[in-house]
Amino acid sequence: MEFDMGRAWNDAMALLRANRDVVLIVAAVFFFLPYLTLVLLMPDYAAAMGAGGMAQPADPSQAFDAALEQMAATFDQVKWLILGSAILQGIGMLGLLTLLTDKRRPTVGEALVIGAKCLIPYILAQLLMGFALMLLMFIPIMVGASTNVAIGVLLGLVAFVALCYLMTKFSLVAPVIAIERVFNPIAALQRSWRLTKGNSVRLFFFYVLLFVVAAVISIVVGLFVALFAAVGGETAGQIANGVIDGFFNMVVAVLFLAVLAATHKQLAGPSTEAVSETFE
Repeated sequence: MEFDMGRAWNDAMALLRANRDVVLIVAAVFFFLPYLTLVLLMPDYAAAMGAGGMAQPADPSQAFDAALEQMAATFDQVKWLILGSAILQGIGMLGLLTLLTDKRRPTVGEALVIGAKCLIPYILAQLLMGFALMLLMFIPIMVGASTNVAIGVLLGLVAFVALCYLMTKFSLVAPVIAIERVFNPIAALQRSWRLTKGNSVRLFFFYVLLFVVAAVISIVVGLFVALFAAVGGETAGQIANGVIDGFFNMVVAVLFLAVLAATHKQLAGPSTEAVSETFE
């Protein structure tokens, strides 16, 4: 089946309209509030790296090492907050995919329970994918360091193309796990690979288009937040940054999940249940 970008977008909007109320609840609790909490409770990284009048080493290498130490110390203070936020958002993401697509119309609680069950397989699949991508980028660096820099750069470009290709091929892992209930991470990766077969290029440019639009809007939002901070002061700017950026990230996350759900529906075809209902 040839992937249709326009159909995927229209189907995504239809899914959101049909589930507007529950989507808003889940998105606010699992995307907006965790981000806002991180912004308001995390220490100021600029201060942690020596801003505000703290003396800096004259040697640039020493300054860089000091900055890394300060960043590591700051991260150590908030690592559990970041981990908790990531877990919440993971459950919300997988639960939202269930809410958008499950024909049995589960309640929000039931969908979130499914999301929690899917979380470990999803994390394992992401770790496997991350290891493969890291290895893909590491090999050209090692070859370039041991042979010729030009060869290393060329291999790096090839690896970057391969990286984009693999990320596209594995882009449907979350829908496969949450919608099809494929809890084996290797099987989920294989299923995503099969679903995207023959449509990788179209999918890649579709994702790039969505990313570019989101990036442009993000720049506009950032300018608005900076203006608000300049007028209202540092505290008001921090609150505005948390609220506005949190809302923007929530909207982007919901839209992208709806697009993934619609893309999966288009490429996977009708479910077994839907086919059986047709002949009943």
